[in-house]
Amino acid sequence: MESFYTDKAQVRRSFERAAQTYDGAAVLQREVADRMFERLELVKLSPALMLDAGCGTGYAGPRLRARYKDARLVELDLALSMLQVAAGKLGLLERVFQKRPMQLCADLEAMPLASNSLDLVWSSLAIQWLNEPDTVFREFHRVLKPEGLLMFSTFGPDTLMELRGAFASVDGKPHVNRFIDMHDLGDALSHAGFSAPVMDMEKIVLTYADMKAVMRDLKAIGAHNVAVGRERGLMGKAAFQRAEAAYEKLRREGRLPATYEVVYGHAWKPTPKPGFADGRQVIEFRPRPQA
Repeated sequence: MESFYTDKAQVRRSFERAAQTYDGAAVLQREVADRMFERLELVKLSPALMLDAGCGTGYAGPRLRARYKDARLVELDLALSMLQVAAGKLGLLERVFQKRPMQLCADLEAMPLASNSLDLVWSSLAIQWLNEPDTVFREFHRVLKPEGLLMFSTFGPDTLMELRGAFASVDGKPHVNRFIDMHDLGDALSHAGFSAPVMDMEKIVLTYADMKAVMRDLKAIGAHNVAVGRERGLMGKAAFQRAEAAYEKLRREGRLPATYEVVYGHAWKPTPKPGFADGRQVIEFRPRPQA
């Protein structure tokens, strides 16, 4: 089984438990969303209906609604408690006078949304928890209208490489989730039917006092190790201390680094070409005018 495969039931449980602590630790998640909005500034779009796919506690919602004042927003997440936190952030005036976001607790790989219904799908740091990018990209393609936009971010394979290396010095088990390469994501977008996908990547390094602080932040946002084949019990004290010692070798200026490889992508759903139900294209021949 692929090393990056995740246990979806465990993903849901992790984020359900983390809903109340998420915002206090989600520094990176807010930064990535802010950088996505900078990219969105370059896109001309007037959506009527938009989706925040994997909305978490709803950080992006107010900015999406402020940018597209005439659009309705759907917030979708696998964890009900995350949606409840997002809903609790709405003030009284927003509840009464503004278009409240519609909320759906659902799986991104099987969304209860009509085909060709959305103008914008926004997804910030959500799809890395899914096993098959092809499946979710096909779903995004299905629910988007022709000329609709998908904009997303996710993690690449160098994410948490320091923590992964520290545990790898102890044993060969998957203690840290693995993530899919940017080029494979671009290929998956094309296979799903999106046109001219644009991908780019950057690395963001957070620093921590010690390895336990890294792991506390991951726990607070629900980012547990959910890899299939992970060790089910707790690591022994001696083994954990060996991992800490390996991580300590990376200490610089009194701090330990935690690298995140952030992948950004956007693509459009093209207008379908005229054709037959079996996929054959209509080719029109026009006879030359008679002399």
